[in-house]
Amino acid sequence: MFAEDRKSLDRSDKGHSKRLRLVFYALAILLSFPFLLMLLYNLPFIHPVSTLMLRDQITFTPYEREWRSIDDISPNLVYAVVMSEDGQFCSHSGVDWNAMKTVISRDGGPNRGASTITMQMVKNLFLWHDRSYLRKGLEIPYATVADAVLSKRRIMEIYLNIAEWGPGIYGAEAASQHFFKRSAKNLNPRQAAYLAVTLPNPKLRNPSRPSVNLTRLERLIEKRVRQSAAYTQCLREPVSEQ
Repeated sequence: MFAEDRKSLDRSDKGHSKRLRLVFYALAILLSFPFLLMLLYNLPFIHPVSTLMLRDQITFTPYEREWRSIDDISPNLVYAVVMSEDGQFCSHSGVDWNAMKTVISRDGGPNRGASTITMQMVKNLFLWHDRSYLRKGLEIPYATVADAVLSKRRIMEIYLNIAEWGPGIYGAEAASQHFFKRSAKNLNPRQAAYLAVTLPNPKLRNPSRPSVNLTRLERLIEKRVRQSAAYTQCLREPVSEQ
């Protein structure tokens, strides 16, 4: 009788181990999937969608998004977003370690202040939006790989086409049309700066009806953009030789 009980326990242990292995393999495949997608996102005709956009599709919630090439987005907006969100975008490799150390030592944990544009892109593409160490821990390797396999211009292009500018408003073109009734290609410096400073809190900030604080931030970013050449070089079109 004891021998039969032992055999039953052995079978139970084997079954439990098998289930654990299956869970491990499933998690490994799930976590590896974004790395494969990043390789595909090199192709310019692929227009990635964010997890928030997928949520809206699944729940039949209407949203606005019109994909635009980075060449069809005003440089005013491209540079304003860099100077507002990630001034070291052209020099880091997906993660700004100096900013990360500063924020962690100051606040005791990761937050948006340490997030690069590349980290925000991978978060929007593959992860959830609640703050946690787990999410930040996944952002770092995803962002590092994204910086290795995608050009800076492609990273910025994807980010500007999936960023949320308000409930159901995704991407620079939809935001430009919604708030300023014009194409993203025709944004002037002030409109571009207002859109850039809206990104940290798009649910509460309205670039077409700015608060006093938002106007203060807009003026600061507009000033920075005028001095941004050294910080945005990787996003500027190379000058063709005559």
